[in-house]
Amino acid sequence: MRAGRSAALRLRASWHRSQDYGLTPDGMAPAFTGSLDTGSLLYECAHRVLADLQSTIAGEPVSLLVADSDGLVLARLGEDRGIRRSLDSVHLAPGFYYTERNAGTNGLGLSLADRAPSLVRAAEHYCTALRGYTCAAAPVLDPVSGDLAGSINLTTWSESSSELLLGLAQTAASATSALMLARSGGRTLRPAPRGEVVRVLAGRPAGEDGDPCTSPRWRAAVADAAAAAGQVLAVVGEPGAGRSTLAASAARRAAPRQRLLHARTPATGGVAAWLDLWIPELHDAGTCVVVSGLQHLPAWAAGELAQVLTGVRRTGRPQPFVLAASDYAALPAPLARLVDAVVEAPPLRHRTEDVLPLAGWFARQERHRAIPVTPRAARALTACSWPGNVAQLRRVVRDAVARADVVDVQHLAPEVLDGGTRPLSRLERLERDEIVRCLTEPSTTITRVAEELGIGRATLYRKIAQYKIAVPPRST
Repeated sequence: MRAGRSAALRLRASWHRSQDYGLTPDGMAPAFTGSLDTGSLLYECAHRVLADLQSTIAGEPVSLLVADSDGLVLARLGEDRGIRRSLDSVHLAPGFYYTERNAGTNGLGLSLADRAPSLVRAAEHYCTALRGYTCAAAPVLDPVSGDLAGSINLTTWSESSSELLLGLAQTAASATSALMLARSGGRTLRPAPRGEVVRVLAGRPAGEDGDPCTSPRWRAAVADAAAAAGQVLAVVGEPGAGRSTLAASAARRAAPRQRLLHARTPATGGVAAWLDLWIPELHDAGTCVVVSGLQHLPAWAAGELAQVLTGVRRTGRPQPFVLAASDYAALPAPLARLVDAVVEAPPLRHRTEDVLPLAGWFARQERHRAIPVTPRAARALTACSWPGNVAQLRRVVRDAVARADVVDVQHLAPEVLDGGTRPLSRLERLERDEIVRCLTEPSTTITRVAEELGIGRATLYRKIAQYKIAVPPRST
């Protein structure tokens, strides 16, 4: 947040939201469900972390809770009977939802709304029934996707010391995320995207509008987005499918000479400075800003941004901004209310005609010249389902052309040749990669591969089927 924005401003914004939800200080809106997902990775890991934490603060009147991303309390630990009975009376218990919509301003709800560590003391709670407590909560992020998984909440009496409470909540949330990573099969941590503002230059890799994609589904989506130039547009689609690229292509078609900026929300912290960096550009009639990563936007920032965007809308002219998200439901409510039209960026698996043109474009970007691709490699690229969409293709191509002047199947990442139906553990990835490496050696045979790996042919065939490895046949 920008320097000088204090926790008090976040609390004030939360109080306004509580009022907008129709709550009164004397009333809460508890919602109960009898269905709890106690088999989830979040529950398993958070319960382990909180149990360990509870053993270190035994005897303290602190209740330790974990809730999912919807604010549903999954578990509550703590030995103090007094605070347990008291929290039951205000429905801060497993099976109840505890978002701002249900309980007004509270630590758990605020941490989910703002995706930030939150401390709410005594009278800072919106509902009077909660003013006898101090609540500290920290969001838990999925270590692979970066999405909000839930929140860790520590609650004690309001007269108890709370100086260390928020620190403990943050430590527990970080430990939960780390344990989720360890128990998710050893997958590597996905780098969290940093917020940035990037100028989009009008290159000309293919076609008049600089778009290398020529498939009918992609062209139709671009045309639909361009036709909505006088409306506030949301471009939705799977991660990596090219939402921002589609928005930029449509904006160029609607107004070829305008300047394009891509503003991506920071995953953690620095939101206010990020807003300050690009919001002034909205007042330039010759600029369009594509805003993405909106699922990372804190509630206070979503409301503030919505006010700014409302003020810069242009009646009868191309709008100065486009919103990009995984789906319409992922847009923060204040921004979703501004949207007039929604266009989907089709996933790469539904437009295989674009795979090779995109691969050629990425290769030229990396090597500054055309890099040939053998027919076998081309068949492998087009046969891949690309669960990571265009972003995955870009990574695979850049890695391949960095190692070869002519890309053949052995230069492609092993993930291109397997079915990609499930996440693999670290050991499984190593095994799959070694099998693919041997299978793609020039002039090899199944017998030679089995001998090199030290396994029988039957075992090799079983492993190939297990990993759904499909190596394109050699041309005859």
